[in-house]
Amino acid sequence: MLRNFTICFLFCLTACGGEQSAVLDTDGQAPTIEPSPYVVAAAHPLAAEAGLEMLARGGTAVDAAIAVQAVLSLVEPQSSGLAGGAFMLHFDPATNDLTSYDGREIAPASASPDMFLKEDGSPMGFYDAVTGGRSVGVPGVIAMLAMAHERHGNLDWETLLEPALRHARDGFAVTPRLHESIMRMATRGRLAQSEKAAAYFLDADGEPWPVGHVLKNPAYVTTLQYLIDEGPAVFYAGPVADEIALAVNEAAGVATLTADDFLAYEPLKREPVCAKYAGKRICSMAPPSSGGVTLLQILLLLEQTDFALQAPGSATAWHLLLEASRLAYADRNIFLADPVAMSSDTYSADDLIQSLLLPAYLAERSSLIKKDVSSIEVSAGDPIAYIGREGRQPGQDASPEPPSTSHFSIMDSQGRVVSMTTSVEFPFGSHLMAGGMILNNQLTDFSFQPIRDGEPVLNAVAPGKRPRSSMSPVIILNEDGTVYGALGSPGGSAIIGYVAKTLVALLNWNLTLQEAIDEPNIVVPRGGVLVEDDTLDEARLADLEVFGHTIQQQDLTSGIYGFVLNADGGIDRGADKRREGVVLTGP
Repeated sequence: MLRNFTICFLFCLTACGGEQSAVLDTDGQAPTIEPSPYVVAAAHPLAAEAGLEMLARGGTAVDAAIAVQAVLSLVEPQSSGLAGGAFMLHFDPATNDLTSYDGREIAPASASPDMFLKEDGSPMGFYDAVTGGRSVGVPGVIAMLAMAHERHGNLDWETLLEPALRHARDGFAVTPRLHESIMRMATRGRLAQSEKAAAYFLDADGEPWPVGHVLKNPAYVTTLQYLIDEGPAVFYAGPVADEIALAVNEAAGVATLTADDFLAYEPLKREPVCAKYAGKRICSMAPPSSGGVTLLQILLLLEQTDFALQAPGSATAWHLLLEASRLAYADRNIFLADPVAMSSDTYSADDLIQSLLLPAYLAERSSLIKKDVSSIEVSAGDPIAYIGREGRQPGQDASPEPPSTSHFSIMDSQGRVVSMTTSVEFPFGSHLMAGGMILNNQLTDFSFQPIRDGEPVLNAVAPGKRPRSSMSPVIILNEDGTVYGALGSPGGSAIIGYVAKTLVALLNWNLTLQEAIDEPNIVVPRGGVLVEDDTLDEARLADLEVFGHTIQQQDLTSGIYGFVLNADGGIDRGADKRREGVVLTGP
């Protein structure tokens, strides 16, 4: 029966996305793609090595992505995993096809708009919402990767999962970042209170495993072996799905996640959102991620100012970037969510996305940016009016959006590119484990309050719905349609700011990719200005404060990994020094 389900599952993956037609050259033949150097940029050396191994074996960028994700699930469990979700951009130069894949988790049938409210109607405390099982959505990353693999993969799943299987069986060394994350979540979080997580991440005395300890994961070996033997469908109908549901329901005390919820999961192929900026075409993820639209709004708002004339890294340049970000985030917090929720009786989700990026609307919004003083607080605009539609403005989202997540960028020898951001949401997700994997807490990316100021919130919880995300994987194209580069970052709602900063530093300030990544993180994900600790001296802080910005310094750990292709054929590599990842290249 399971094998029959696997066949149906893979057939659905093929049928749901449609066929891609090749773009032919003037002779009526598909263009010849010359072999090129390949590259893997990921947040952990073992994950990058796994991806490079697949490319060396003749695998595609999607093949490498599967190997990278499987290893990250083991070695960076605080950030992403096979029991989480992801968004992927894929570009194929042979067909000039740029596609985005949506592997976001969905809310189970038991979910309700008030599930994160206390009896008095006030929002639950964050840790109360995260732990206990109610925060776990149906995982989407495996289904998404299976869909992409069906279209773009060469190697079999046994080959793709072999590095992760090897490291899980033989063990891997605990890194400083993993040790620090365990220590933080065991004390400030509730990791120590989760039986399976405590048994895995803590020693017999309840202390986090030290740096260098060789950690083995036999439960993950079993899960990977199921995937090898039965295929990806086993994650949605079989022992893996059963084990996840059991762990969630035992923690919740009721059956919140059922077999039907797993069977109902469907990965989606979506159109990416793209816009021209600084002589390039920037493409990212459409809703349910808010990342792409908000990122493009920031960039296009900047083009309505004299940002390009400002000295690179100057206080005025940063001020304009912050003000454009405030406006874009204000729109984001009202209008962006699962596309199903974004539609109304008078307009579609596509209409709303189009209106947010209309030049006329952005010109009106950019008129609110003052070059010499901060607006401090801004409200969302009225984009629907610009496409001749009517509708009431929704309520403002109320999701905690803590920072976590991971990103990797890959190019194979045929020039196919993957830019993928992947997450379990909070560090160590729900703190629950099943099958050797951390289970996500993505349902807390929904608004805790379904109604704000008397208006329904688009990102309210509902059965089968996908929570809004900030993940912003990017592929950058040249004017002739060829690939210029790929990048992305973790960081919760600050992801959008991290990626925007890197793009303007790269494209406006003409820095190398590594230099652009190294620039200070200065973001406004919730209105106030956050400045990365120990990156601006007193004079530069004072220069920003002149504009009226109220500044708070704190740890802002981006994790940008990517590459840029130089005109001479070289690869400009970028690995965020704030994390532990690397960029590896092949011949």
